[in-house]
Amino acid sequence: MNTELMIKELKFKAVRSSGAGGQHVNKVSSKIELTFDLENSESFTEEEKALLIQKLKSKLTKDNVLLLQCDESRSQHKNKEIAIDRFLNIISGGLKVQKPRKETKPSKSSILKRLEKKKKTALKKVLRNKSNFE
Repeated sequence: MNTELMIKELKFKAVRSSGAGGQHVNKVSSKIELTFDLENSESFTEEEKALLIQKLKSKLTKDNVLLLQCDESRSQHKNKEIAIDRFLNIISGGLKVQKPRKETKPSKSSILKRLEKKKKTALKKVLRNKSNFE
């Protein structure tokens, strides 16, 4: 994963933020929209691209473009930094491969504890029943 090359491939667009904020919001474009074309990127191998497309399919458009927006700060530069950090976290998380789970058996003591608990619960329920005295 070549971080510098990835950052060079990012495209940024400054947009006006929505919501309350008075006159400042109406005249300043502080919101940042980050786009990254995953399919045409040169910073990943084909296997990495396939893995990212599979893992990030809910965050990608139909053209396999990742879109991120940031309007947390009133500063355009700060929003750009935040968007880049988010992007790098998403990409590094998407490239992680989970270790396969080792199957384990429950221990004998845990099995015995479970069975004892079941017996106590069953006994409790039997004692709740009204007996038919004849």
